[in-house]
Amino acid sequence: MPAMTCGEAVSHLLARYGVKQVFGIPGVHNLELYRGLAGAGIAHVSPRHEQGAVFMADGYARMSRKPGVCFLITGPGVTNALTGMAQAYNDSVPMLVIASVNRRRELGMRDGALHEMVDQHAAMSGAAGFAHRLLDPANLETVIARAFALFAAGRPRPVYIEIPVDVLEMPFDGPLAGPATIRPPVPAPEAIEDAAEKLARARRPLVVAGGGSVQAGAALKALAERCGAPVILTTNARGLLPPDHPQLADNGIMHPQAADLLKRADLLLAVGTELGPTDFPGHSAATLGGLPSIRIDIDPAQMRRCRAGDVALVGDAAGALAGLDAAYANHGGRVADPGWSAEVVSTLATLSGESARADGADIDQMLDALASHPAQPVVVGDSAAPVYRGFRRYRAPQPLSWFNSATGYGTLGYGLPAAIGARLAAPHRPVVALIGDGGLQFTLAELASARDAVADLLVIVWNNEGYVEIEQAMTQTGIKGIGVDIRPPDFEAVARAMGIGYARAEDASTLAALVEAEQFVGVRLLEVRLGPERP
Repeated sequence: MPAMTCGEAVSHLLARYGVKQVFGIPGVHNLELYRGLAGAGIAHVSPRHEQGAVFMADGYARMSRKPGVCFLITGPGVTNALTGMAQAYNDSVPMLVIASVNRRRELGMRDGALHEMVDQHAAMSGAAGFAHRLLDPANLETVIARAFALFAAGRPRPVYIEIPVDVLEMPFDGPLAGPATIRPPVPAPEAIEDAAEKLARARRPLVVAGGGSVQAGAALKALAERCGAPVILTTNARGLLPPDHPQLADNGIMHPQAADLLKRADLLLAVGTELGPTDFPGHSAATLGGLPSIRIDIDPAQMRRCRAGDVALVGDAAGALAGLDAAYANHGGRVADPGWSAEVVSTLATLSGESARADGADIDQMLDALASHPAQPVVVGDSAAPVYRGFRRYRAPQPLSWFNSATGYGTLGYGLPAAIGARLAAPHRPVVALIGDGGLQFTLAELASARDAVADLLVIVWNNEGYVEIEQAMTQTGIKGIGVDIRPPDFEAVARAMGIGYARAEDASTLAALVEAEQFVGVRLLEVRLGPERP
């Protein structure tokens, strides 16, 4: 192979690690990163803003279970991307962000160089599993290998690598090595045995599975059925059990009275979840956190929550659950109190009905139509009213069918670009972006990216003409609503200008009918306006 630059070598190394897609915007500082893309066989999508790039990479990573990759420019390119990296960090999404930075002689000099920051590396480090400034092309392979080792065997999080412009232009002389085979860790056999003994003694066990278990659905189902425990799925774990599974108990968990039921459990098996307050309100989180527990997590830091008598299984969720299932079977594998699971499921379902707001029926019809659609679409949500409603009642038909930005970091503007990334990662599955009018305006220009990048995408915009959820919170606390009555654009005109399809629903039955009849052909904007327009 003829000599190549360091920037060119980046693409060829990524190809050896199986990277097929990159998101980014080229600029004069990162041009060398683009030199090798075509030769490495890597596709590229240009968002209209770098925030869109990282959100696309996030959606791509969630659906492909491979890291989403971004190429960014110095300064404004990386700071534009910081919000998306923070969202991915909080949701444990694997992402590789490679950016240019000023030439080595310019770093820290504050001489007004183009895109100069005081310390770009420091600014990005807070949203990365690790961050590295590459100063020698000879270290490129090692740094890339370290990133993919984290993706393969650690808690997945963004990795940030910045390369000075002059280093990108330097020759790369080393051979392009292939990746090593790295497997995630599994818990020690004695720890699994301790957990099996604890589970065998429990009469009212409760399983809570989070985003860290998304690739462990079969093992989760097998163990839950063997021990008879009810299963609660967090937002990022929806679909791991079939929606009609008799032990699935994820509705009603947000009701205040749920804590009275949960505290009766005598053992919590928490798999790949922080038990965070955005998945569980304070009362439920505190109750769950106070139960005797077995915790399974790839991140040792999560075990700081364990107390005396708890069992910590540090490792991959699928391997840990399979090992625990086998050990539990050796202990007789008896089913827990046979009425316990049915009681939890039915009680939480009742509480879910009680907590339904009077104005939620319209949303419910739409969510039910999406969940029952024969195409089984992937629903990618933003922070919006129908997404919040989905926390209570949406039962995804299969894994990787429901995710959003409303938990964890909780940014706005995520839904549309993340849906584009998800569609690119899973071309065999239809994708729906579910977003409010306020959130859509954060990344409205990415409608053009969708038109250019994907064959089909349904964008449902819930238009209530402003930040209504925030306005309600202000009113409840005695604050006059200021800054919340933003006027959205004419979405029909926007769709026409973007060259995409458009439809509108002004009542619940029309909305449900449109969703039920959706064929997922082309990029389309479905505007939902069910209430009266603001004066």
